Amino acid sequence: MCGILGGNIANWDYSSGINAIKHRGPDAQKVIEYAECTLAFARLSIMDLSMAAMQPMESEDGQVVILFNGEIYGFEDIRNALASKYKFRTTSDTEVILYAYMEYGDKFADYIDGMFAIVIYDKRKAVLKIFRDRYGIKPLYYYYQDSMFAFASELKAFQAAAVHNWQWKVDNTAIYDYLFCGYIPEPKSLYENVYRLEPANYLVYDLRKKRIIKKERYWRLHVNTNAHGKRNRKSIREDIRYLIAQSVKEQMVADVNVGTYLSGGVDSSIITYECSQVNKNIAAFSIGFPVKAYDETPYAEIVAQKHSINHKVKYFDKNNYSDMKGLLYQLYDEPYADTSAYPTYFLSQFAKEEVTVVLTGDGGDELFGGYETHKKFCEQEGRYLHDNYNFERFVNSIFSGHDMVSSKIRDITQTKFTTYCKTFGRYGKEAYEEFREILKIGKDYNTQWFFQKYYVKDLPRMTRVRYLDFKTYLPSDILTKVDRASMAVSLEARVPLLNRRLVEYVFGLAEDECSSMNNLKAILKDAYRDVIPSEILDRHKSGFAVPKNYFTLRSNSADLVVDIWKKEWKEIKA
Repeated sequence: MCGILGGNIANWDYSSGINAIKHRGPDAQKVIEYAECTLAFARLSIMDLSMAAMQPMESEDGQVVILFNGEIYGFEDIRNALASKYKFRTTSDTEVILYAYMEYGDKFADYIDGMFAIVIYDKRKAVLKIFRDRYGIKPLYYYYQDSMFAFASELKAFQAAAVHNWQWKVDNTAIYDYLFCGYIPEPKSLYENVYRLEPANYLVYDLRKKRIIKKERYWRLHVNTNAHGKRNRKSIREDIRYLIAQSVKEQMVADVNVGTYLSGGVDSSIITYECSQVNKNIAAFSIGFPVKAYDETPYAEIVAQKHSINHKVKYFDKNNYSDMKGLLYQLYDEPYADTSAYPTYFLSQFAKEEVTVVLTGDGGDELFGGYETHKKFCEQEGRYLHDNYNFERFVNSIFSGHDMVSSKIRDITQTKFTTYCKTFGRYGKEAYEEFREILKIGKDYNTQWFFQKYYVKDLPRMTRVRYLDFKTYLPSDILTKVDRASMAVSLEARVPLLNRRLVEYVFGLAEDECSSMNNLKAILKDAYRDVIPSEILDRHKSGFAVPKNYFTLRSNSADLVVDIWKKEWKEIKA
């Protein structure tokens, strides 16, 4: 796990830029100026701790250079397949990717599975090629304007590398999207001409023509459109257990200490259990709250005791929150309103005291259908998706259950519908128009574009909303939150439930084979009912939320989003 930066902008200070994201790679930093571009790297040593595995890494003939942030799982098989043709100097996954590219070209991405942001500098063709993993686990920004091109793991690397008089122009539509979503949706960023490379995409920049010559998707998720399946449920349960166990086994490979996050929920309990089957001494880290209604540590302890897991608990109180004022903008470099980032950062600090890698349960709700909003979707879809289909009304209704949304969404069944977007639920049309005028957003701007892009009407109801969250909320909010919060303390967070074989298998199930509105995560729970206590599997889902009385701002979540935005907007404009 590392930080990467590079580009062809001659007057940028790449040393300062990579130093700005040194938290992603505190073990070593390196900057190399090539004839056509500069590449910079900050290393967090995980696999092959020797300096031979340092980056930028060059092929034996020096014609291809790689920068890589992330981890590739099961890379040993690819290495073995290439060993007779290429001379490997390290035991790192980075070198395997390098020679996989030399062997397979751009198709190398078909051969690898993991979390990654990869940059290939191919001197033979004078191109930079950037690749992002299939689900958006690892971040990859790029700047492109006129003939200038740059890439980085975080925005702060751009800001530090640019000359002092560089003018970053805020993209007001991104701010407006943030007020609707609680995050800036991909591919946008806070600034104009700066983008996130979307998951499962790659981009090619020609260093001689000085322009992007290709941007396309290298992988697509094929989803089963059937509502009813005929497969044997016992065999499905066995397949899921096998795939999760194999993913955990692969992702526990490291040359440093590995632990887990244990929240007391279904997903983290399953991952921690599987980790304990590989390493009986695995440490599981939990965060508790002094407010009983928010504290899940008793449930985490049930799992830990059942499987004799080394369970470590630390409490996050109001003083801890007060010490973190301003943390969101500091970590994310742009507006971000998911306040669970605070305890996630606190948990990461706690785990980093003993380990360098943690396995998390992220992705399970989106993959198997675990949110209450998924249930609400199925209940309400019939009301809104009929002959008088109104997508805007529909989106506003199903997202009213998310943490960052006011619970007092106005009556969406009224005859004359007035737009109430996600975070404006209790503000109404007046505030909506106020922000539109402040940000100079045209009245024809479509606030639903991000969700419409991934809304597939032909899918069965539960599958449809799972897929929608998998493509929107998961990469832009959940995975973004965990990456920045963990990497801020130089901790690598791995996501076993986002294993390619598992994801393709689960989305290949018919709807009734996976989940239903009456039994969220049905097949996953059934698969582990013999080893995960019923107190965990059958209890009501509880999010990783900060107690409301911690906030000195207004306690309503919609108010909080707007208040955070106002503070951040002042900092941005300053």
